[in-house]
Amino acid sequence: MAKEFLIDCYLFLFKIIFLICKRFKLQNKIVFVCSYTDNIQFVYNELIHRQLDGTDIVFLCRGKAAAGHFAKTGSCVVPFETGDVVALLRSAYHLATAKIIVVDNYFGFLSVATFKKNVQCIQLWHACGAFKTFGYNDHSVAYRTKRARKRFAAVYQHFNKIVVGSDAMKEIFKQSFGLDETHFIHLGVPRTDLFFDLAKRNEISKNLQRYCHGKKIILYAPTFRDKPIKDGSLGLDLKMMEQALSNDYVLLLRLHPAEKGMVDLSGQNPQFVIDGSNWSSVNELLLATDLLITDYSSIPFEFSLLERPMIFFPYDLKEYEKSRGLWGNYKQMVPGPIAYSTESLIELIKHHVFDLSEITDFSNTWNHYSTGASSSHVADYLEECLKQSSEQIEGHQFYLARRSGRNDQ
Repeated sequence: MAKEFLIDCYLFLFKIIFLICKRFKLQNKIVFVCSYTDNIQFVYNELIHRQLDGTDIVFLCRGKAAAGHFAKTGSCVVPFETGDVVALLRSAYHLATAKIIVVDNYFGFLSVATFKKNVQCIQLWHACGAFKTFGYNDHSVAYRTKRARKRFAAVYQHFNKIVVGSDAMKEIFKQSFGLDETHFIHLGVPRTDLFFDLAKRNEISKNLQRYCHGKKIILYAPTFRDKPIKDGSLGLDLKMMEQALSNDYVLLLRLHPAEKGMVDLSGQNPQFVIDGSNWSSVNELLLATDLLITDYSSIPFEFSLLERPMIFFPYDLKEYEKSRGLWGNYKQMVPGPIAYSTESLIELIKHHVFDLSEITDFSNTWNHYSTGASSSHVADYLEECLKQSSEQIEGHQFYLARRSGRNDQ
């Protein structure tokens, strides 16, 4: 209850400031509201390459990682959803005066922000696919207050368009957000463009191989749990993995950003266990990965583009399915063998029990529209939105001028 009260207070204050800022005219401005970096960075790079004259770009960043990342661009970066009142004022102003708002996650401010008529709010979701439920289908929603559920609905209704990389993901969005077919644009997921850039792939792979002494790389990337890691447990016996596999492999550990630094690796062999949690882009790690181990994360959807083996390690499947929910039968959804213990995981790796054709089919399903030019497609769409918005605003101003007898043409 206390959390809901604080959220309501924040949103009430934001709404008042936002309404005041709406008195200012719209500007040729794109505001990226981000909690992740990859998708928006790729689109930003494409926009900068096009040198859009007279278009301002602003980043409103949730979390220090995103703020630090986009600060390097030299564009305006404002911390978002913090206790900083000045940042609140600045963010409300930018959101009230931008022609395009691009978000990459759920953001509560959308429940109280009524944009002007010509503004477009575009959801550029941070994942290519999903095993676990979210939105209306998240099991935890049932335990939230009626007021909170109403807020969720208001947020989803503010998405004018959602960028998708597949029809499969579109169907998940339709159920998660309660939106119809008209809300979706099939432009592909920008962050997947990296997987089609062979020169960059080779460069990044070579850089990562320097840390691995010529051995193959196993990437272990567990997803975030509602009960974060507290005792250093990963569900995986790292010592057992080392004894069985260290002659041929190194283990790259990539924790969810919310759990970074919560696992003590001081007692592990640094020649075998490498902490990759601080690496800025998980997709760059994937390029050098020979074998992926994960559970309910969205990482496999992108990794499948490389058509390399993966093992699924849902050691807490029953508990997770009950608390968070999954979109279907987990065993039927995943494109690889399943292990529930470190011992069985090691056996799968040693005997190389993989069907790569299964991974190819999985990729074709979930990456249908992601073909290497998604950043360009999204940038095209944003440019068109800016153009249409300007024409609509100019036409409206011309109409008002005529009605008031101030038409000089």
